[in-house]
Amino acid sequence: MMKKLISGDEALARGLYEAGVTFASAYPGTPSTEILENAAKYEEIDAEWAPNEKTAMEAAIGASVSGVRSFAAMKMVGLNVAADPLFTYAYLHVNGGFVFVSADDPGMHSSQNEQDNRNYAKFAKICMFEPSNSQEAKDMTKEAYAVSERFHTPVMIRMTTRVCHSKSLVEEGARVEVPAVPYVKQPEKMDPVPAISRVRRVVIEQREKDLAAYSETCPWNVEEAGHTNMGIITSGAAYNYVKEVFGDSVSVLKIGFSYPLPMNKIRAFAEKVDTLYVVEELDSFMEDQIKAAGIPCHGHDIIPNIGELNPDIVQKALTGTGNDGVSVPEEFIVPRPPVLCAGCPHRGFAFELAKRKNTVMLGDIGCYGLCGAPPLNAKDMGLNMGAVFSMGHGMVHGFARSGQQKRVVGYMGDSTFFHSGINALMEVSYNKSNTICVILDNRTTGMTGHQENPGTGYNLKEEITTMLDIETIVRALGIRNVRTVNPQNLTAMKETLDWAFAITDEPVVIITKWPCALKKLTPFDKKEFTIEKAVYGVVEDACIGCRKCLTTGCPALRFDKETKKSSISPADCNGCSVCAQVCPVQAIVKKGE
Repeated sequence: MMKKLISGDEALARGLYEAGVTFASAYPGTPSTEILENAAKYEEIDAEWAPNEKTAMEAAIGASVSGVRSFAAMKMVGLNVAADPLFTYAYLHVNGGFVFVSADDPGMHSSQNEQDNRNYAKFAKICMFEPSNSQEAKDMTKEAYAVSERFHTPVMIRMTTRVCHSKSLVEEGARVEVPAVPYVKQPEKMDPVPAISRVRRVVIEQREKDLAAYSETCPWNVEEAGHTNMGIITSGAAYNYVKEVFGDSVSVLKIGFSYPLPMNKIRAFAEKVDTLYVVEELDSFMEDQIKAAGIPCHGHDIIPNIGELNPDIVQKALTGTGNDGVSVPEEFIVPRPPVLCAGCPHRGFAFELAKRKNTVMLGDIGCYGLCGAPPLNAKDMGLNMGAVFSMGHGMVHGFARSGQQKRVVGYMGDSTFFHSGINALMEVSYNKSNTICVILDNRTTGMTGHQENPGTGYNLKEEITTMLDIETIVRALGIRNVRTVNPQNLTAMKETLDWAFAITDEPVVIITKWPCALKKLTPFDKKEFTIEKAVYGVVEDACIGCRKCLTTGCPALRFDKETKKSSISPADCNGCSVCAQVCPVQAIVKKGE
């Protein structure tokens, strides 16, 4: 069969198809997003976006309990949200095969922390696979379902950004239809009340021993013979770096089934080599277990445990030599920090919010996290998905008790509101504070690539579905002070903020509503919004060089230091008109006027 060059995420989705999976759920999060997007292409798989990772995990568990093979996907911080159902399902009897992906992000390319989720496998007492390329991502997925059903356990596949997004050759196979396991009531295995869970706890301990025995013979834990002066134990993406540096010149024990570890195989390997090294990202997950077993080795005593590894880092750590890279004079490097896109509807909101004095500005997880960068400076801090309303509520109480005269504004996107912001707003409403809560509704899940959410009117399969109305939900939660505003109208935005700040004894919700500048408009969008694709330009003779337009932070704007005039790149302009509204001399006009 012909091989295809595909990413790890695409390959894993193919593995779901070939394994006979019928249900898959996820919340989008880089680097895991593309798994479900590709799984949705197969008619045999009911693939769907869930409002958050917990509900995705629970839905997939439900499908597993019904007797079919099911799947859930999330990035590593998403597993924090989904940990509650996972830890309990680990105690129960898995019926249809159940596999989930945790996609870690070493180097924090698109994440707020750098947690190593391999620790979850040990913590939850389940087993784990770690592919190092696309072919393994597909094949290990199929094996994961066999293991899940053989040992009646949830199975975790730990991916990383490099494996998710790098492409390698994959030989595809045919789908195998797996008959559903008939559902039978068995509360003694499935009802996690304390009396039953205490019995199941013993079962879980025995299962872990059985999985450890499987690990010793698992074909994914394989020794690659080389010179015995150096032996390296490695897994996942780190294996590729080791092979790039050393090739076949050293002995390597490649760990593909990384929990439980094959400790007997590791001990035998260690006895063959003079010096043993463990190369892994990020924590000393394998290293600690190997040392605890009384096997001497080097690991993070010489290899960094912060950031993504690469061949140069591995080579320098293990040999003391390596490439220093290309040296570029500092004056040649142009700083290009990430900014909101030209025409982004969040810009007008941030521009007006930043003017408020004695205000704490809390931004959630999404594109709008960039509102904190200069020149907007409209964000003091963030925390996690859906946190800013409840965190802001706590700050309001803290400021009141400590006598600090400050207002608190928390803002999050529409997808984040559906993810976990609803509960946070319930906290504000139920416990009464004058927190100003802003929902930035750009009609899509923006940062992860325009996935659908419960407010868009479409599901992952692009089928028309129920469209949840944010304002209706907000009012249903008991919020009386609600306004919806077009954030690109700066006058309206300012007036709305004035209104919100004037209310000092009740919660306030502002909904900014305008589609993402990069979004492909749906029929719903076209019906609701009148969007004129215009381009703005600067009348050079009228420009006074005040640079006021630059304070919007729009990447389409330019300023010539010699002529002291602003200009707008027509290729970048999205016609939002924010800069024109800011210009004090009306030097910015729509092209053609």
